[in-house]
Amino acid sequence: MTKSDKIIVIVDDDEAVRDSLTSLLEVAGYATRAFETAVSFLDNGKEADVGCLLLDVRLPDANGIDLLEGLMGRNYAAPVIVITGHGDVPMAVKAMRIGAADFIEKPFEIESLLQSIERALDGRERAEHQHALALEARAALETLTPRETDVMRQLIIGRPNKIIAYELGLSPRTVEVHRARIMKKTSAGSLSRLVRMAISAGIDPEA
Repeated sequence: MTKSDKIIVIVDDDEAVRDSLTSLLEVAGYATRAFETAVSFLDNGKEADVGCLLLDVRLPDANGIDLLEGLMGRNYAAPVIVITGHGDVPMAVKAMRIGAADFIEKPFEIESLLQSIERALDGRERAEHQHALALEARAALETLTPRETDVMRQLIIGRPNKIIAYELGLSPRTVEVHRARIMKKTSAGSLSRLVRMAISAGIDPEA
């Protein structure tokens, strides 16, 4: 099976993003189909030949999360990778809990995007990768102190430092220190990576 045997479908209302993703994926050897709205995708995005769906969580005619829930509710066959903007951590977390295979943030890192798509297209590789991530994530998160774990749980639902400080009875500076330690201990590097680790480890952000 070649890459072009399955189509990568893009649903994003930003024309520049659609064009960029289409060009990147076609250069990488994938066939693509792009839609601007949820309605156009639902009307024309034939499921039989879809290999992977790249879905923006913010669409002009629908909430991407609602669309994802609808797709999961009818056992949509293709894996879904959710596209989020900066600051959309709560939506990304919800998407992963609903059943999204992964999420990527704008602006995209090309290699990370392609790796995510390749894993999504290879069910066995995806399962093995998720298992490895779960083991790695649990080990990393177990190094956190109880207070750092409290801060981490606040971070992964998208709360800013000032709100975390208020919720936990800490100073904003103390929260910043804990945040830096969390990132160092887990080697997360970014908030989106920390979210992925927490979900992989089985932590429910909304619990």
